[in-house]
Order: sequence, then structure tokens, then C-alpha cells
Amino acid sequence: MSLDGKVAIVAGATRGAGRGIARMLGEAGAKVYCTGRSSRTEPNTSNHHYAGRPETIEETAELVTAAGGEGIAVRVDHHDEKQVAKLVARVKRESKRLDVLVNVLTGRPVESWGSFWKADVDDGLDLVMGWLRPHLLTVKHAVPLMITGKSGLIVEIVEQHQIGYHGQFYFDLFETGLKRLAYAAAEELAPKGIAAVAITPGFMRTEAILEKFGVTEANWRDAIDKPEPKRYGWAGSETPCFVGRAVAALAADPGVMKKSGGLYGSWELSDEYGFGDINGERPHLWNYWKKEFPHLTNGKAACGRRWEIVEEGGRAVER
Repeated sequence: MSLDGKVAIVAGATRGAGRGIARMLGEAGAKVYCTGRSSRTEPNTSNHHYAGRPETIEETAELVTAAGGEGIAVRVDHHDEKQVAKLVARVKRESKRLDVLVNVLTGRPVESWGSFWKADVDDGLDLVMGWLRPHLLTVKHAVPLMITGKSGLIVEIVEQHQIGYHGQFYFDLFETGLKRLAYAAAEELAPKGIAAVAITPGFMRTEAILEKFGVTEANWRDAIDKPEPKRYGWAGSETPCFVGRAVAALAADPGVMKKSGGLYGSWELSDEYGFGDINGERPHLWNYWKKEFPHLTNGKAACGRRWEIVEEGGRAVER
């Protein structure tokens, strides 16, 4: 998975999946611009739920360099179009190219899982646009630079590897919107030689989740039998670097255009490309859930129809 000479932006690289992806792109030899709002010189003072956490973009950039790449920390609020434009202008000025864009940008969390007809519509739409807007702005400004290179990869990090209902009305709108963003971008960018995909990680052992469960990466198994971690399937979890290796594998694949427009799980890409997690394991969330939570993997939609992506006649269709 050599990415020597390649340039990437990981938008939202401060922690979690973003940090893991940046590290693994670095492991493959890429130059990675690590963006986010939490910096050593200017902390995140927004009302975002991650504001105040200790992780910084500088730490991520250092991890990229330590892994074998070149990490560059750039403080960017991706909700601000001027800051996004300035970021891409800097990449163009310094690196003259952009090969990989990964969006790991989040909005505020869902606060109510109640019925949509009991929710305020304006608040719901604000939630949806709070998630979609930074992705749209970043893709808009990054694509012209990618087009000059006549190749590239755009990755949207999403939740769930299907397009069934996501459990809450407005959550469903923005998550399916992000998946559709990748598909629509793939359609428009195909003539330019640029691929766009959506990838979902499994249950990740992020900094915040490890902290919540009272363990570290070194002793994470100590929480397997605790009630809350067990309820979420902690035994089948993965590090954020696992999805990072998935992104690196796609970015290094000369045939990635064949996957453009698709929605993939980190475990599916592991099966295909043969990479493992940084601890040597090969977590497979779907197989784990089928064994431990079959009622969820075999569940039927309440309306009697379930949307999913399947292969028919060599093409992906929704049913």
C-alpha cells in the first residue's frame, strides 16, 4: 500500500477515525494535511461536543510523521468556507497536487430519538445541515485541485454499511445524505478519473470511548464483560487505524475506479485487500454481529421493506 509522493487531506483528523486514517496514510508514505479545530495554539472553543478534549491536530501530524509519512497540522473550521478555501490554496501552493480527500467531519449529536412529528423541523434541519455543510464545502474546494491531477480518491466516513433506516428521522437524513454525496460525486467525477466512496468503520476504540469505558488500548479487553461495553459488542471492536488501512488500501489501488460510488465496511475491505489492524487482529464487525446479535443483522424494517445495496448483473442496486 505505497502512497509515496501522494498528498492527502484528512478533514477532521484530531481524533478517532480521522486520526487513525491520517496515521495509516502516513504509514503508506503519504504527505497528510491534518485538519481540525483543536490545536495546541488555539483550542476548540465552539459548542461542539468534542470541544475541550485534549487531543490536537499537532499530535496527529506527529503520529503521521512517526509512522513514515509527513504530517502537517492545519487548524481549519470546515463550517467556514473561507477557511476551507485557504486550506486548499495552501495545499496547492506547497504541494501542487491533491490525491486523497477524507472527510471525517461531524456535527452536533442527535439529542432526541423521539418521533419526528414531535420534533421541531427547524432544529432538525439545522442538525442535518450542520453535518452536511462542512462535507459539501470541503469537497467543493478540493475537487478542482484533484482534477488537475486527473486522478484521486474522495472518501466519506459514515455510519452503517447499508441504507436502511438509521433509527432517527433527521439522523437518517444526514447519514443517507453523506452516502448519497459520495455516490453523486462519483457520477460527476467519473470522466475526470476521480473516485468517490463511502466507508463505515466498525465499533471503534476511539480515545473518547476508551475513556468512557475506563480502559486503554493496552487493556481494552478488560471491559468486554462489563454491561455497557458488552451491550454494544465491545469484543468485536477495532482501532481507528483499521479503517485507516482500508482508506490507504483504496488509495493505493490502481483499479479503485471500479469501486467508485460504493459503500463499504472496513471489514469488507480487509477481506479483499488482506490488511489487519495494528494489533495484528482481523476484526470483522458483521460476522461478529451475526453471531452475537442475530436479531439485529436479520431484522426487518417496520414498514415491511428494507433498503440495502446488493449486486445484480454486475451492478449495485438498491432494493
